[in-house]
Amino acid sequence: MSVRRSLVVALALTALVAALEVAGGIASHSLALVSDAIHVCMDVFALALALAAAIGAARPADARRTYGYGRIEVLGALINGTLLLVATVAIVYEALRRFSSPVEPEAALMTAVAAAGLVVNAAVGFMLHRQGRENLNVQAALFHVMGDALGAAAVVVGGIAIALTHAARIDPLLSLFVAAIIVAGVLRVIRDAANVLLESTPGDVDIADVERRMCGVAGVAGVHDLHVWSIGSGSHALSAHVLLDDRKLSEATDVLRGIDACLRTHFDIAHVTIQFECDNCPVAVRH
Repeated sequence: MSVRRSLVVALALTALVAALEVAGGIASHSLALVSDAIHVCMDVFALALALAAAIGAARPADARRTYGYGRIEVLGALINGTLLLVATVAIVYEALRRFSSPVEPEAALMTAVAAAGLVVNAAVGFMLHRQGRENLNVQAALFHVMGDALGAAAVVVGGIAIALTHAARIDPLLSLFVAAIIVAGVLRVIRDAANVLLESTPGDVDIADVERRMCGVAGVAGVHDLHVWSIGSGSHALSAHVLLDDRKLSEATDVLRGIDACLRTHFDIAHVTIQFECDNCPVAVRH
């Protein structure tokens, strides 16, 4: 299934879970279920944003955006992560309020609704898992869905525990536990997106190894002013100054082909810009 179709299905199913949990949370007087419903409602918007980002990222390059629209995915991931953090703060706030005024929810209804939401979220998460490995925007959406699944699981556990012990404070306590797990996951997405926007060297690229392999190409005497960055999810670019040994200018094309093949084979770098030199120039600070 394509990324776009997966996001459409995820959006529809998540909206269904949101409606179910809103109704169930109000009927059962469960803070955990109501909080999770709010979280899911935020995720409906987040998934819609992820879908819009996926559509925009597929647009071809033009005269103004010569690299295309790949970074729309990164912007979508940042906004998604921010929304999830805001939703988590709201959950924590409501949980702390409930500690001071505990209310025992209707455990049976609370558990049944949460269990239904857990099944749907697990199915959506499994569907998005493969695309999330290679697509930062889908990865952010996947964390939203995982957060929903964790919230639903916590409500199921809380409902069973409340039914057995009648301890009303279990409800907000589990909400805080789930909030902590969600924050840990979303911070990673925000960090990865920020690294792309800052044009940091991708985490899966060892720049020293890149330089070593480029210097191993026949005709290359040295490499400096080397930069590697990400345009979008799974799309890396490279620029460098390459010092050639003493050879004919017409032979530079073969050297360039060798460099390009080396970078594609070992690092999956498709966007390569090389400046050839026959004499050293001042070495710029490497980023």
